[in-house]
Amino acid sequence: MEKQKRITLNAEKRKVIADVFQNHFEDNSKFKKAWQDAKENYNLLRKVAKEKIETLVRKHHPQEDVDTIRSMINKYGDRNGGQLYEDNCFHVQSDELKLEKDYHGDMVEREQDVHIKFGDMDKDFLTSYYRDEMKAKGIDADYDVRLGDNYDKRNPTYYNSESQVNKFLGFGSRNDVSQKANILPKDEWDNDFKLWVIGSDYCSARRFKTNHNEYLFFCNFNNAMSDVIKCHQQMFNHVNKKMEKLKLGLKSYRYFDQAKELADKLGVVLNESILDAHSSMALSIYSPTNLADLLTDEVEQTREEKIAIAKQLLQEQQNSLN
Repeated sequence: MEKQKRITLNAEKRKVIADVFQNHFEDNSKFKKAWQDAKENYNLLRKVAKEKIETLVRKHHPQEDVDTIRSMINKYGDRNGGQLYEDNCFHVQSDELKLEKDYHGDMVEREQDVHIKFGDMDKDFLTSYYRDEMKAKGIDADYDVRLGDNYDKRNPTYYNSESQVNKFLGFGSRNDVSQKANILPKDEWDNDFKLWVIGSDYCSARRFKTNHNEYLFFCNFNNAMSDVIKCHQQMFNHVNKKMEKLKLGLKSYRYFDQAKELADKLGVVLNESILDAHSSMALSIYSPTNLADLLTDEVEQTREEKIAIAKQLLQEQQNSLN
């Protein structure tokens, strides 16, 4: 009986194997479940927060007054009958003061307010929120949490990932035509919820006072946003620690069956076919149909787009094998 030839590993095959382990570590992590729960909790609280803030704003800025000012503006011109602004951020103030020490060490009473936003969302939040959607497109949404506080270690790979994330989310410079033609996540959040308020576009100029329990709800709503970011960081750190050890081990493995033995012990599904799928990627990219598209002037693609195609095809093949 002919002895089966052992598959020798190289850097490319080790990378494919590492990706399989990483997906397993993530999908079976309690931290990913916590991150998904944090997103769901934020979505639920956001729905309630919309109702509460509309009730609160209309208590202070009745619809009748808004309609009167709009009528005056229409009759006498902008700013001649008052000011209106369609806002999606609000300062909510508690009707209770809090005691705290001033710089002299004396106890003083201070107002309590919280700034809540339904649009103009922080990039860190949107990056965490859409992390899986970007990952499916081959975009590294972990680029910033991977860096941590080591800002001096930013390199071309970091800036390339940053650019891809910005493009996906809708941050950065965009002309009016492209912004209207392509509705990106940032646009969706900015236009999701707005209320007409009396005054200018300066959100900080308005304080909507409410009872302390309602104030605490809005504080919790803000905390729910922070939890999405925090859970994303915890998930990455948990998996990254495992991956650092795994990659050191893979470097010492010469043959696929060594990685397969490790995978079996950890309950990771790892088959030789995943290597075959990856090795056939070039053939998939340069199939007659795909090659014809690449050679057509009207569909000329950039290097980044070609890489994205390759990653997408690999992901599809991996999904079909799992």
